[in-house]
Amino acid sequence: MNAAPADQIRLLDVQALDVRLTQLAHRRETLPEHAEIRELDSELAQQRDLLVAARTEESDTAREQTKAEQDVDQVRQRAARDQQRLDSGMVTNPRDLESLQSEIASLARRQDDLETIVLDIMERQEAAQARAKELAAALEALEAKAAEAAGRRDAALAEIDADAASVRAERADVAAAVPADLLKLYEKLREQQGGVGAARLYQRRCEGCRLELNITELNEVRAAAPDAVVRCENCRRILVRTPESGL
Repeated sequence: MNAAPADQIRLLDVQALDVRLTQLAHRRETLPEHAEIRELDSELAQQRDLLVAARTEESDTAREQTKAEQDVDQVRQRAARDQQRLDSGMVTNPRDLESLQSEIASLARRQDDLETIVLDIMERQEAAQARAKELAAALEALEAKAAEAAGRRDAALAEIDADAASVRAERADVAAAVPADLLKLYEKLREQQGGVGAARLYQRRCEGCRLELNITELNEVRAAAPDAVVRCENCRRILVRTPESGL
């Protein structure tokens, strides 16, 4: 294949722009904000689970407290009725009187036990409320931190995408001036060679594979016509000659 030396050098410009696009794509994928947001998302999920558990406990203890207070009220009402019967003098039979007094004493003990239970539940309820409030505040702070990180990520992505669009436009202009067959070969080699299809020959060294050409290879390159498209014997990339090639 033959191509004017200027077109071959222009191919290096295309390669440089392709390298820039690759760098921008890599930067886009490896923004530190991506890892930061993933970590924050994990923390948010954990924090939300903890908050749900705390609010569930808060709700459960609230129902438990309501039930315990109802039990206390029932015992209190029953004890009040028994005391009213006792005070009314309607119960005169000694055995019934003794039974009624015993029941009132038993109800008093039961009421004390239930009131102790209510106090314990209230303490757990207050602890659950405080825990839920603390977790809600922590979740809010995490959400704000995640939103800030997302804002930084979006701004960085927008900047990268704008740079990439500019580079792609410049690349299209430069590539349009490269002969179609040369560009086709370059694209094929670039796909095969990890994104580098053309490399400069600098000081007798291929800048694609970084290997120095031996004397035989150098003589072949020296003997090639200026418009001949030469290839590196080591990496098979297009080898572009410049005044700094050292030939």
